[in-house]
Amino acid sequence: MAKSFAKYFIALVPEGVIQEKATDLKELLKENFNIKYALKSPAHITIKMPFHWNELKEEKLTRLLQGFFKDKRAFHLKLSGFNKFGRRVIFIDVVPTPELLEMQRSLGEFAKTELKQPIELSDKSFHPHMTVAFKDIKVAKFDEYWQFIKKQAFDHVYPVNSVALLKRIEGRWVLIQSFPLLSLENNPT
Repeated sequence: MAKSFAKYFIALVPEGVIQEKATDLKELLKENFNIKYALKSPAHITIKMPFHWNELKEEKLTRLLQGFFKDKRAFHLKLSGFNKFGRRVIFIDVVPTPELLEMQRSLGEFAKTELKQPIELSDKSFHPHMTVAFKDIKVAKFDEYWQFIKKQAFDHVYPVNSVALLKRIEGRWVLIQSFPLLSLENNPT
């Protein structure tokens, strides 16, 4: 059987109001500055950077991930304000929680042992965020973008109830599978 590699990544993808508000911010940046690359994926918090996997074994990938996430508990994240990585990425800030950090760490180990994926530098220096602008940012105009985005409001609590597997299809990232987490009701606080 021939191999046909595709690109995948694993992320937290909020639904409802948070997804709408984050997408609205991306649209505002597009309307005002023609920054649009971030619109190629739903708003998300990456917990495993993009990796290649044999598309013909996609079912195995989803089965392995289902097994990994089956005993993980739901939790809450606070998304508040904005931050940046130098003059190249603008994002909604995510307040890291022990639950998120442990999920990301254990997923990295699982990906290394079970999926045979390397632990990337970005896996080791995890900084949770929800990107609203990158790649097509013009460095010379960065201060203008930054002043504009800082005037916007973003302050939401995100109930993380599932984790998503996304796949690059025709230049866009598409959610292909969600893995539910154990209910918050059964989660002692």
